[in-house]
Order: sequence, then structure tokens, then C-alpha cells
Amino acid sequence: MLETILGKLGLSFLTTTLSKVLGRMDNDIAKNAAQILSDVEREIAKGAISLDQVKEANRHIEYLSAQDNEKLKEVNQSLRAEIASQDIYVRRMRPTFGYLMALTWAAQMFGVAYIMVFETDKSSLVIEAIESLSAIWAVGLSVLGIYVYKRSEDKRLK
Repeated sequence: MLETILGKLGLSFLTTTLSKVLGRMDNDIAKNAAQILSDVEREIAKGAISLDQVKEANRHIEYLSAQDNEKLKEVNQSLRAEIASQDIYVRRMRPTFGYLMALTWAAQMFGVAYIMVFETDKSSLVIEAIESLSAIWAVGLSVLGIYVYKRSEDKRLK
């Protein structure tokens, strides 16, 4: 969706806006990026970056937007097919996944709590191990979040 908006507004808007936003940050890299984007905008205004090059950049943004829209259509079509399915397993996949995520999360947290209370000397190792699992939990919880959001949307439509 963001690509669609940017595709309509164009490269000039993008460079100007990002330059202003990054320029306000208290970070040297962000300020350097803001300066570079300001330089790009100045080059566009002077004509050093041709109108054809700007149009090509805008077309590329629009192309990326169209690709994202196709991906979203495919995901939505899959979710609709799941909802319409008469197969009980397919229709129960989201709740099953949610319950499994809740159970494994609870088991992990109870395990961590037990170690921290009763085997304190091992707690630093367990915390490091839990930290290394953060990426896999992020994926699982993201999928669960999408499931919950889509189910809430389904209920609103009924």
C-alpha cells in the first residue's frame, strides 16, 4: 500500500520527505542520508537527473506496488478458500495453531520461571537460550497475529 501512495506521489516527494524526517534524527548516519537525499532532490531540480530517469524510478515504484498487491490478493484468496472449506481440519487450523502456540509459550515461560526460582545458578544460560529463540517466536507469533486479525475480520463480515 505504501508503494502505491509513493508511486502516485513520486520520487521527488519521497526524497524530500525522507530528507526532512532523517534530518531531524540525532544520528550521524541519518543526517548523512538526509543530506544525500537533499542532494538528489537538488540534482532533480537542476535537471542533472533527467525527467526520464525520475519517471523510470516512479515506474519502478509502481511495479513494486503491483507485485505487492498480487501477493496480497493471493494470500487473501488462500484465506477465503480456508474459510469456505468443508474440511474440518482446514477450518480448524487457525485455532489449533493458536492453542499450540499458547501451550508452547506457557511451557517455555513456566520452565524459565522454574529455573529462575529453583536453579538460579543456571538462569543466565536459560535466558541466553531463550534469547536465541526470539526469531522463531517472532515468526510464530506474527503468523498467529495474522490469523487472529483475519478471523476478527471474518466475524465482522458475518
